[in-house]
Amino acid sequence: MKKVFLSFVILMFLYPYNAYSIDAVEIVKKYHEAFYYQGKDFKARVEMKLINRNGKVRFRELTMLRKNEGPPGGNQKYFIYFHRPADVRRMSFMVYKYPDRDDDRWLYIPALNMVKRIAAKDKLTSFVGSDFTYEDVSGRDIGEDTHEFLREEEIGGQHVYVIKSTPKVKDTYYSYRIRWIDKETFLPLKEEYYNARDEVIKVFHADEIKVIKGYPTIVKRSMKNIESGHRTEVVFTDVDYDTGIKDQLFSERYLKRPPSKWIR
Repeated sequence: MKKVFLSFVILMFLYPYNAYSIDAVEIVKKYHEAFYYQGKDFKARVEMKLINRNGKVRFRELTMLRKNEGPPGGNQKYFIYFHRPADVRRMSFMVYKYPDRDDDRWLYIPALNMVKRIAAKDKLTSFVGSDFTYEDVSGRDIGEDTHEFLREEEIGGQHVYVIKSTPKVKDTYYSYRIRWIDKETFLPLKEEYYNARDEVIKVFHADEIKVIKGYPTIVKRSMKNIESGHRTEVVFTDVDYDTGIKDQLFSERYLKRPPSKWIR
């Protein structure tokens, strides 16, 4: 009888920890599905404003295409084509995303007529001068971090899960990040990146969400670098899902000369 009681007490202490651990991973999986995998494919025009601490603005305009190769959480392909400004016009970027190994990334530089392979170690560098990284564009693999459920709360009137994600290997510019994930849509409403001194160094905000073809979509988002004061504001227009994008588009050949149908 004493052994049964002792086992019951141990389970009472262990259960909350195990439940939170499982919940955190499941919540992050749903976050990935909602933020990176909605629809069979995705197309949008993207306008970026790069703003320094003095208010000087630089612009980027691009078309983003994405195609899932299977169910949510599986392989994906991304294609990004730049329209302006002149120094990046006709530049294109392609990603083959894999959930269980490093992604493959290529960048076409028209001034050199050269396709450059982007090394896995460069995934956390700035994406074309913005405050987003290459990894922010296509997402970070769930298994690269440990995930901890912190609490539930409200942000902007929305009920959210608060999740802490810590890299298993210290190969990132941040020590951990905390995400406020909407309990209904599982989209991130806010993300904070922290350094080893527990200081916030970068902040992401979902500034506007619209439902498009039944998919809740962040159409306005921003990222601010607290240390430099630089921030990036992004607006998605002409958003569409399930458009029938073909696999052939995601090739080195079309990096140099993509079909006008998909980039206009």
